[in-house]
Amino acid sequence: MKTAFLKVLLGLCLLPLAARASDQSLVGRWRLDTARSTALDGWSTADVVISLDGSKVTLRYDMTWHATNVTASNTVDTAAAADVTGFFRIDQRHMAVYARTKEAAHVTAGWLDGGRTLRIEALVPVETSQGNTTMRLYDEYRLLEGGKDLLLIELHSTRERPLVYHFTKVPAEAAKK
Repeated sequence: MKTAFLKVLLGLCLLPLAARASDQSLVGRWRLDTARSTALDGWSTADVVISLDGSKVTLRYDMTWHATNVTASNTVDTAAAADVTGFFRIDQRHMAVYARTKEAAHVTAGWLDGGRTLRIEALVPVETSQGNTTMRLYDEYRLLEGGKDLLLIELHSTRERPLVYHFTKVPAEAAKK
């Protein structure tokens, strides 16, 4: 009984540390630098907006192609695995591989490198021209030295090479427009 109580108490003490394990420099709007990134045909602009709420991280994607505007988001929890319905990937339109919208991806997330890297692993049910399957993803959102650049490295179980997307921080004043 005493051991169980101590474990619960320790867990409650460590939970706030898990929530604060992120570098606050990740918060804000980041714009894709297409010249330094893997091709993302089908989109003329792509922003990711990162917000934190305790152990939960929301990644909102604002993307355009001519008159088409798409906004999608994923919320992951660095304290517990979660099932996320309609898991969004920025490359899904480019590759014509879409999340099955009524099915949930099993997602785990955590902090690496002292909170400067958000690691996300997901098993995503997808629809392809060949049929339905599950894609295993490994993503790292790495805050680079100086805090003005963000690198998204994405590994797919279906591809032999990583996708690399380079983002630059959008100043707060410009993000409001």
